[in-house]
Amino acid sequence: MTAFSLAYTLHVLAALIWVGGMFFAWMILRPAAMAALEGPARLKLWLEVFQGFFRWVWVAVVLLPISGVGMIHLQYAGFEAAPRYVQVMMGLYVVMTALFIRIQALLLPELRTAVAAQDWPTGAATLGKIRKLVGINLIVGLVLVAIAAARPMF
Repeated sequence: MTAFSLAYTLHVLAALIWVGGMFFAWMILRPAAMAALEGPARLKLWLEVFQGFFRWVWVAVVLLPISGVGMIHLQYAGFEAAPRYVQVMMGLYVVMTALFIRIQALLLPELRTAVAAQDWPTGAATLGKIRKLVGINLIVGLVLVAIAAARPMF
């Protein structure tokens, strides 16, 4: 396996884990949890889901720029020669990472505190904020994946 193919494989897997995990959570798990669980149980479930999933997102957050920069240097010999769509992908990665860090650093502790205190209204409101940001991040991630697949020359 060449250095480029290793970097590319790690890059795709990291993106798949992050974006695919958000897609699953938003489109499958969220509706199922709403249908099957009462508020307190649903909040406890999401707290556990986020704690487990976010460990994998951190792997992706670290791996994506390392593998991406590696591919840029191996394929284009530097950022200046990289196509514009690669630069757009880098910008969207920064947006996704900022949204994720907002959820991880600000909202997840708020959810954890509400669940521990059995403050279900605050927990539900916090989960709603997280849901909105995950939805935005999912859209950004899907756009990023579409750009990566299409490789537009703009």
